Amino acid sequence: MSSSDLSPSTPAFLRDGGSGPVAPVTRRFALLAPFALAACGFTPAYGPGGSAGKLTETIWVQDPLDKNAFDLVERLEERLGRPENIRYDLAYTITTESVGVGITSDNKITRYNLKGVVDYTLTERATGARVTGGRVQSFTAYSATGSTVAGLAAEEDAGLRLMRILADQIVARLIAASASLP
Repeated sequence: MSSSDLSPSTPAFLRDGGSGPVAPVTRRFALLAPFALAACGFTPAYGPGGSAGKLTETIWVQDPLDKNAFDLVERLEERLGRPENIRYDLAYTITTESVGVGITSDNKITRYNLKGVVDYTLTERATGARVTGGRVQSFTAYSATGSTVAGLAAEEDAGLRLMRILADQIVARLIAASASLP
């Protein structure tokens, strides 16, 4: 097949003879990849016998005291399940900061970055021993243009998005540590 036989909509890696960075996935590879993963000891975290099962419905998250904490706890319980057989306690501290990043020529801020940090500690309830912990951080942004009500709604939405991002990071780290949990 020559390059003149290909249409302009053909991907570049096929037009240049397949020497590009992306190789097409063969059927054989797609069929054999799961066996290769199983042979190396890979087990899905949420699969049967997966390490994330130790966390599901076993973590009591510290009671929220403000809107950000409420949004964080809501997402954690959404991902980990509401605690029924409590084995672990999760304590956290949330810090947020709003930084103006879009400034007009007359010194009005039109865009903000909302930065957030959560320090967390997972302890075993029976012994009180710290099992794991750490710090997660991220940011999101919102626009301050428009009416006051629109600006406040955008800020609240950015706070919700930030807490969901941080909660997802905490869950990912807890799952990564779950293989070594008692």
